[in-house]
Amino acid sequence: MTYTSTPWRKRRRLSAALGLATAMALLGLPGPAIAGSGGIGVGEDDSEPTTSTATQTTTGTRAKLQNGLAIPPAGAPPRVVRAIEAANSIEDKPYEYGGGHARWIDDGYDCSGAVSYALGKYGARVLDAPMPSGSFTRWGAPGPGRWITTYANGGHMYAVIAGLRWDTSQTAGNGPGWSRTNLRQAGYTVRHPRGL
Repeated sequence: MTYTSTPWRKRRRLSAALGLATAMALLGLPGPAIAGSGGIGVGEDDSEPTTSTATQTTTGTRAKLQNGLAIPPAGAPPRVVRAIEAANSIEDKPYEYGGGHARWIDDGYDCSGAVSYALGKYGARVLDAPMPSGSFTRWGAPGPGRWITTYANGGHMYAVIAGLRWDTSQTAGNGPGWSRTNLRQAGYTVRHPRGL
């Protein structure tokens, strides 16, 4: 893991999560999924990142926001869990206009690049290639989905995955992140992946 490009607040969260995982392992309990563990560092190839086999879940039908990361609900379909895990794995990346469009794994992500990553090859696997925000206005099925909903126009987009917003504009940092903000904003086309 490369700490040099990780902001201090993300390192602190990662350090706390690693401490929790270690304590749980000593007690013989399944550990939480930790974003960034075994992930792809800057300058590495586009091979598939490794993911945790033991994912922490929460009760109910909505994801839980904990230390900046989303914890999927226990009853979520596997594609939704993968979308959350993929988004968590790039949550510490900076904002970069056009980031995530030329390749899945990038140094930074913009709004549609971050949503594409969560829905693509390393996430829900409902996208064949990254798309710009305007393309999401015609993608999938119309209206909100049960688990994943995209909100897009020609200049910006975000997704709500299991009740949490995955975005680059409603977060504390300068890149993609989770929030509880579910604004009903005018001017966005609301769509969802079929079956989700």
